[in-house]
This record gives sequence, structure tokens and C-alpha cells, in this order.
Amino acid sequence: MGYSSKNDDLITDIPAMDIRAACMHLIYAAHATVIDQPWEQEFAIDDQQIERYLGLEKRKDLSKATKLSLIKNLAQQPCNITTTIDWPQQGRINAFSLPESPLWHILEIQHHFSEDSTGCKHLVGLTFRVKAGLWAKYFLNKEDCKQGKAFYQYGILPQSILTTVMSIWQQHEGTARMLLWLLFKTKMGREQRLTVPTLMRVAYGEQKVIRASSSRDERKRLIKTFESDLEVLNHYGLKPEFDPETYPQEIQPMWAKLAALPDDGEEALDFWIDDGSKNTRLTDNGPRGKWNMLLNARILWFKLPEEWDKHLADFEKQKLRYSNKRKRTKKLAAICGEQIMTARKSQQLSQRQLATMLGKSQSWIRDIESGRFQVKGEDQMLLQNVLGLGG
Repeated sequence: MGYSSKNDDLITDIPAMDIRAACMHLIYAAHATVIDQPWEQEFAIDDQQIERYLGLEKRKDLSKATKLSLIKNLAQQPCNITTTIDWPQQGRINAFSLPESPLWHILEIQHHFSEDSTGCKHLVGLTFRVKAGLWAKYFLNKEDCKQGKAFYQYGILPQSILTTVMSIWQQHEGTARMLLWLLFKTKMGREQRLTVPTLMRVAYGEQKVIRASSSRDERKRLIKTFESDLEVLNHYGLKPEFDPETYPQEIQPMWAKLAALPDDGEEALDFWIDDGSKNTRLTDNGPRGKWNMLLNARILWFKLPEEWDKHLADFEKQKLRYSNKRKRTKKLAAICGEQIMTARKSQQLSQRQLATMLGKSQSWIRDIESGRFQVKGEDQMLLQNVLGLGG
């Protein structure tokens, strides 16, 4: 599935929103990427699809009515987020501005009922008709992207991310927030230094980090929570690679330090004996000033699960093919009628002969060579192959 979201300013009470609403935003974006004009065209998604995407079918403790109520609430929350955009000129794309407007619109919620033997009606399903906000005209615009007037930006969304968030968000909300934020990092899995304060602000909010800076008890709690959330990320396959210079072993979480512990019993015993003979031991408390050291610490990158790596590799290949196709089209667009006529004559071909080779009419060739119209798309590639142009 794809996603796209790029905003200069998000206006809403984000902390009051359910973290699972972020998953709904991703699901909507995935549907929006498969239609040509999502800012004008709508798409439909029903409760069963949402239940499957979010892994709610596993929640046997919830009644059908409770699930439908939860799904309806989650589906509506992304529509409460509004955005303003003030985008500077970037390459050939002119600057543009967008006044405050919703990220998503739910145009209609259809309620489906069934009737029991007593004549009572029960809600058994929901269908949502959804449309993307105006932001999609600038960032999910395939046609204008080809003409250099807008962007068409999308990525990958392994469904396992959604089910992971749904399973951990209550116990490890900070982990869920970091996981979703990391998903939007365009270079996940590659070296890109992420500072610890940035990850903490993503996971817990600016105010908690500020309070921790002035309160010893808050610091201790926040460090403990952060290290626990990193461990959960590591458990789900997002393994942090600590910068050895700014994030040395002495301030790393205990679970990371114990990663080097041998599995073999005898080797483990030798390991602890050797560790105990050193001036600084693996189990020693963090040094004084650990908080200040963490504020300057960086994580080089997060190693990704194999499934994500495969998705990213496939996605990069897809982007490369699309890029190469655009480059070829750009080259072919420069071929004019005079070039075609010169190449044809150099190969001693008549207009009729060239037309036969291309499966076209002689008048078609004549109109191209006279400049009456330009050739586009597959016909350009065909001419390039037959006449050896543009290579």
C-alpha cells in the first residue's frame, strides 16, 4: 500500500487523538494513491476492510456493536486534522499556498442493518465514502507531476506495521509513535543520524522532554520509558544502531549491552567472570550526567525487518523504473519532425516504407515530419528503435 502526507503545519489537538487514527490516515492514503485525482474522486472503504487492516478481527472480547462504534470513531478522527501549506518554489514546480483545510473528508457513512425474527433492526456494517483534501492536488497528482507542475510522492506500507501498532499502542504508546514516525522517514534503513531528543519528542511530546530537563525524577522515568520503548522496537525487528561516539556502551540500555552475551552456558560464565574483573562492568549504573549525554546522543539508523527490506527494495526498483521511463520519455520528446525525416532519408526509406515498418499510414509520417503534430508515448519509443534516434 502507498502513503503520502507532506504538510508545513498541522492544526489540531494531536495529543487528544487516538494513536490508531494515524493508522487510519495511512489506510486512507493507501487508497488515495490508486486513483488518478484523489482530491476530486472518492473511494469507499467498509468496516470489514478496516477490521482486517487493523487486526481487530482478533479482538474476540469486543462485540460487533462495540467494534463498529470503535471503527466509526477511528475513521472520523483523521478528518479532524487540518493543514495549511506554504510551499516555496522547488525546481520547475512553482511556489503554492493552501489555506487551512482538512486532510480527509468523509462524504457519507452508510449504515447497514439486518432484521431479526422479532422485527428489530441491528447495525451489522458500515461503509465510508472518503475523499482526500486539497493537499492531494499538489502531492498525489500523477498528471501534473509528468508536466513538472506538482509532486507525486508515495511510499510503502507493510500491513504488519498496522497490526503491530494495534497490538502495542496501549502498553507502549511511545513505541507506536516512533514506529509510525520512522515509517515516514524516506531513508529508513540507511545511515541518517537521528538524535535522541528528536525521538523523545516524537514519542512523548515536547513538554515531557522539557519537564525532564528540570526534574530528576522526571528524567529517570523518561529515560527508563525511552529505553523500554527502544527495546520493543528492537523486538519487532527495528534494531537501533547506536553511534559509538555519541552513544557509547556506558549509556546504552541494558538490553543492548546484553546483546553480546553468549548463548552457551560456559561461554556466558567466562563472559561474566571477565566482565567482573574490569573497572567498569556491564551492569554498572549509568554515569553521572547520563541525561546530558543522551541529549547529544545519536542513533545512526534502524536496521529493518526482512519484510520491510524486501518491500523497500521492490519499491526502490519501482521508483527507478518510473524514473528511467520519465528520462526516456524526456529524451524522446526532443525528437522533432526534421530529425525523423533526416534519419529516414539517411536509411534510404520512403515515407510509405517507414509507415509500413511502424504499422502506420503514410499520412501519419508526413504529418509528423511536417511538424503538424508531435509523437508521444510508445510511438516515440517505436521511432527510436526503428530509426536509432535518441539513444
